[in-house]
Amino acid sequence: GMEKSLLLYPPPRPASTVFWGGGTPGLLPAADLERLGRAVLRANRGVLPEEWTVEMAPATVKADRIRVLRDLGVNRISIGVQSFQPQLLDALGRIHSLEQVHRAVDLLHREDFANFNIDLIFAVPGQDLALWETDLRSAIAARPAHISTYCLTFEEDTALWLRLRKGQVIKLDPDQEARFFELSSSVLSETGFRQYEVSNYARPGFACRHNLNTWRMQEWLGYGPSASSQFNGRRWTEPHSLEEWLSGLESGHPRYADQVDLTPAILAQDFLIFGLRMNHGVDLEEWKRRFPDSAPADWEIFRKALIGEGLAAQEGSLLRLTDTGRLVADRIGEEILGL
Repeated sequence: GMEKSLLLYPPPRPASTVFWGGGTPGLLPAADLERLGRAVLRANRGVLPEEWTVEMAPATVKADRIRVLRDLGVNRISIGVQSFQPQLLDALGRIHSLEQVHRAVDLLHREDFANFNIDLIFAVPGQDLALWETDLRSAIAARPAHISTYCLTFEEDTALWLRLRKGQVIKLDPDQEARFFELSSSVLSETGFRQYEVSNYARPGFACRHNLNTWRMQEWLGYGPSASSQFNGRRWTEPHSLEEWLSGLESGHPRYADQVDLTPAILAQDFLIFGLRMNHGVDLEEWKRRFPDSAPADWEIFRKALIGEGLAAQEGSLLRLTDTGRLVADRIGEEILGL
């Protein structure tokens, strides 16, 4: 299905980043990974992406798969560890063991695949700050290039995360959540990881380019069930059900789960929301240039209030959240949606 999809709807220009996500691509045997990789390269007109990430569950990281991926040109692996505590892995219903996590990490280093990300989840029932610090230090000891830390209540699976999760989340007590965030920030920054987005930390030079492209409201094309795309003035999601997705492919009339025409106003809003989640902040000059006359109605009042309350600071045309602001980045995003 994926091969056919790439064949029927190839990107109109070569993609600079490729991301195989959803956590399960690693379940494919090495030969199938190779077949899919060749299809991607054909669709990309033989151009090797600058960054090509594959998400894998720890139990699926095996030498034959890793070698095939490396030969294709994959240069980044993201492993969904979630926790280094057996009791928390149980609570999360994860199927991998701690031993499999260590085996996966050792293999990546042995195969010279140092550019890998470890996903961790905090605010898991039964997890206190001491356990969270243990997880952070275990992740650092694994020597990855990148660490992502997600609060159990919000996993940013798509660029549409904010719009989708609006009002559907049981929040942790905000003060408690803030303490987890602050601990991540201090432990990771003192060990050479730089926070470049609320949930993401990287060693210098290893920020995930695919994510940056998405958060800067550029264009991307998604293939496969539930994949989201933002292209040519539209945003859409493929059907969630495999059967529906395949039948759309067979009939040549793909169906979309939801489709939005992107007005400059929507893009301007999203550029602010996601831009402020990044430590670099939003360049308001670039924002006005890309989306002239599209500022949300009360934006100026809101911007001044953010600065006045110490939640944001502005240098030249660069507006960025302060450390305090970053703790409530979700809430700031929701308020921008309401402007």
